[in-house]
Formats: sequence, structure tokens, C-alpha cells
Amino acid sequence: MGVDVEVPLSGGEVTEGVVRVGDTVRRPVRAHTPAVHGLLRHLEKVGFDGAPRVLGVDGQGREVLSWMPGEAPGRPLPAYAAGEDALAGLARLLRRYHDAVESYGVPTDQPWDTEASNLDAAPEIIGHCDVTPENVVFRDGLPVALIDFDLARPTTRLYDVVTTLRHWAPIADPADRDGLLYGADVGRRMRMFCDAYGLDRDSRRELLPAARVRFDRSYRAMRTRAERLGGGWARIWHSGAGPRIRRAQDWLERHWDELDARLH
Repeated sequence: MGVDVEVPLSGGEVTEGVVRVGDTVRRPVRAHTPAVHGLLRHLEKVGFDGAPRVLGVDGQGREVLSWMPGEAPGRPLPAYAAGEDALAGLARLLRRYHDAVESYGVPTDQPWDTEASNLDAAPEIIGHCDVTPENVVFRDGLPVALIDFDLARPTTRLYDVVTTLRHWAPIADPADRDGLLYGADVGRRMRMFCDAYGLDRDSRRELLPAARVRFDRSYRAMRTRAERLGGGWARIWHSGAGPRIRRAQDWLERHWDELDARLH
């Protein structure tokens, strides 16, 4: 690949204009970019190898990040990303990220994207907050890196865990799941993820109530973003995001006792 050849990157549903140039990724600069760069520089400083490095800004004013070799599975999930080894590996990766970012503290004076949903508890860390299949890099069938930190913001470990399980357990109505996970034993997968992450007993008791709150606030936050920002947020919303969230809420309530029993 020539150093000047730009290859458009697909997969992200909101950020447009992302390209690969050689071993770098170029992305439009946004209001929250300085905050994300501070976070990524901290991760580099503490030796966390599961995130891109900040390389600067190019002549077109785009941020330049290091390319993370591997494959982001996207959807529908391929077999290697739907298995239990991948799920446990993702839990360990998220825990490594949380442990690495903990020493960064919670700099609330940075321009984080704070319009998205959150929990009421005091922030503990800067969470990734968007660990979807499009934002996880796999190598040899296992997750090794997180990308696209645009939604990173002050939050709790539990919020990041709940958001990740929303997509990967998945906490969703079967009609809205990837084909390979249509009949998944969600309770088992949630327990496996929590075990691999090392989630403590108190946090497990709070997990389902946190998921309930997250669904309700996510619905309202996505609707507001679609109306105010348009673009990718509007496309997501008009493609049925609202009804999917409501179906997931209903599924969670119907299976609450079963899931709760599996978590403890």
C-alpha cells in the first residue's frame, strides 16, 4: 500500500470520512478529540497495547492514529467472534483496559462526549462506552484491542460492562440478535463474561438494574441525537434502533429472574 493511498474504512455507523493510509488511520477531528487523545496517550504511557497510538494531525487537519492490525468482525458476527473463548477474551481485555485507565483518574474538565447515557453513580474511570463488534480488533480468533474511543467519557466500570454485554451476551430479543446467537444461553454468557472480568459480588447484584436504567436512558439519548445531529445517528434511529431497545427491555424484564440466578 502506497503511503498516499487512502482506503475508506467502513463499519462505524456514526463517524464518516475515516480512512486508512499505510499503517495509520485518519479521522475527522471533533470537539471531543483532545480529550480522547489525552486518554490514548495515557494508555501508551502505562504500556496498554490494546488501543491505537496518537501520531498527530495531518495536513488536512485530520487526527492520525496508529493502525491496529487484525480484523474487526462487525455484523453479522463470524463464528470466531461468537464463541465463548472470544467472549471470555473480551472480558479480560476490558478488565485490562479498566485497570490501565484507572490511574488516569477522571478529568472532568476535558471535552468528553457526555450527551450519551450513563448511570447515576459517581464516575470511577474513563470508560470506552461503545464496545461493539465494530470496535474490537481480533487476531487469531481472539480480541486484542479496542478502537474508536469517540464515546469515551467519565463513567463506572459497571456501565462499561453492561454496555458490552448488551452487544455480546447479547441482552437482546432473539429477533434482533446475530444468527449465530439467536438461541444463545444469555445467562450463561453473562456469567462467563463476569467471571472472566472478575466482577465482584456486589457489582453482579447491580448489573441487571444497571441494564434496565441504561436501556431507558439510551433510548432517550439516541432519539435526541438523531433529532439534533442527524447523519449517522439519524440513520441508526430510523433503521429501528428505538424499537430494538424497547424489545431488549421487554426481554430483560421477562427473563430477569433467570438471568439474576445465573449471575450469583
